[in-house]
Amino acid sequence: MSVKINGAVKYVGVNDHDIDLFEGQYVVPNGMAYNSYVVLGDKTAIMDTVDRRFTKEWLDNVRAALGGKAPDYLVVQHMEPDHSGSISAFAAAYPSAKIVSSAKAFTMMKQFIGEEYSDRRIVVGEGDRLDLGGRTLTFVTAPMVHWPEVIVTYLAEDKLLFSADGFGKFGALDVEEEWDCEARRYYFGIVGKYGAQVQRLLKKVGALEIETICPLHGPVISGDLSHYLALYDTWSSYRAESEGIFIAYTSVYGGTKQAVNLLADRLREKGIKVTVTDLARDDMAEAVEDAFRYNKLVLATTTYNADIFPFMRTFIEHLTERGYQNRTVALIENGSWAPQAAKVMRSMLEGCKDITFTDTTVRIMSALGEESRAMIDKLAKELL
Repeated sequence: MSVKINGAVKYVGVNDHDIDLFEGQYVVPNGMAYNSYVVLGDKTAIMDTVDRRFTKEWLDNVRAALGGKAPDYLVVQHMEPDHSGSISAFAAAYPSAKIVSSAKAFTMMKQFIGEEYSDRRIVVGEGDRLDLGGRTLTFVTAPMVHWPEVIVTYLAEDKLLFSADGFGKFGALDVEEEWDCEARRYYFGIVGKYGAQVQRLLKKVGALEIETICPLHGPVISGDLSHYLALYDTWSSYRAESEGIFIAYTSVYGGTKQAVNLLADRLREKGIKVTVTDLARDDMAEAVEDAFRYNKLVLATTTYNADIFPFMRTFIEHLTERGYQNRTVALIENGSWAPQAAKVMRSMLEGCKDITFTDTTVRIMSALGEESRAMIDKLAKELL
C-alpha cells in the first residue's frame, strides 16, 4: 500500500482486515486502518504507533521509511490501544528516542503498559513546539476529542495537521469507499458526545493554514478541505445535515411495522426523503448516524413489560448520551391493553435540548384499524 503525502511526511500505518467489531461494537465490513506517520527533518519524529497485533509490520514500515536511520522522537497524540499498542516495542527497538506526549497521556501509559518513561519523556501542552531542524511540530491540546489526553499536531512548513481521531473513518485504506457515510457513522458513534469539545478544537485549528489532514483512521485528506470541515462543524453543532425523515421502529407481530410502512408511503408520495430502520435487525450505529443526519425523527415501538421494546430503549439511550437535540420527533406506540410506549419514549427524551414533539401521537391497539390509519394520515400531514 502506498499512501502519498509529501517528501517530508511518509505514511507507515497498517490495514486490519481481521477485525469484525471495532471497539467491540461497531461492524467494520471493510476493516480498519491504524495510521502512523514519519516526519523527516534534520531529526525525525514518528507520529503515533499502531495496534499491538500489527507491531512487527509497523516497525518494518518505520525502518523502511527511515532508511536505516534511528528516529529521534515518538509523538503520542492519543492513548487508545489501537494507537498506543506498540509503544513498548518502539521504546525497546529505539532506546535513544524521546517519547513526546501530554501529561495525562504519560499517566495513561503507566496504566496501560506499566511505564511512563520518566527518563526519556518530553511533556508538551498548548502551543509547545518541537524543532526537528527544517520542520517544527506545534502541539494543540484537544481534551475530550474524544479522550482527555488528546493532542493534535500542526506542521507549519507543510500546512499539515495530524488530527488524532478527528476526521477519522471506518474502513481500511486498501478499500475504495465514500468518505462521508463511514466518517459520519464513526463520528457519531465514537466522538458524537463531545460536540462542544470538537467545536473548540475547530476554532483553534481554524486559525491555522491547513492543506492536508492526517488522521489516525481513514484516508489522508488534502486539497479543498471545505467539505470535510463543514461536515464536522455541522455534526459537532448538532445541526441536521439533510432535510428528511428517519423512522426507527421495532415490531413484535408486524402491526407496528405495517404502520411505519404506511406512514413512509404517505410521506414518499409527497416527495419527502424517508429512511426506515428496523432496530432489531439493522446496524444500531447506522441508525444513530441517520438520526443525527436528518432533521425529523419518528420513533415507533410496542409497550413491552410495562416499558418499551429493548432495542428501542437502547437506541434512545444511544441518542441521549450523545446529546441529541435540535430535532422534530414524532411517536407511534402499540399496545394491546395498556399502551404507554409513547409516554416512556417522551420521558427518555425530556433532557434533550430543543426537541419539538409533533402534536399528533399515533396509538395502535394491537393492529392497524380505521382510527389509527386516520392518525397516521394526520401525522404525515403534520410532518410535511
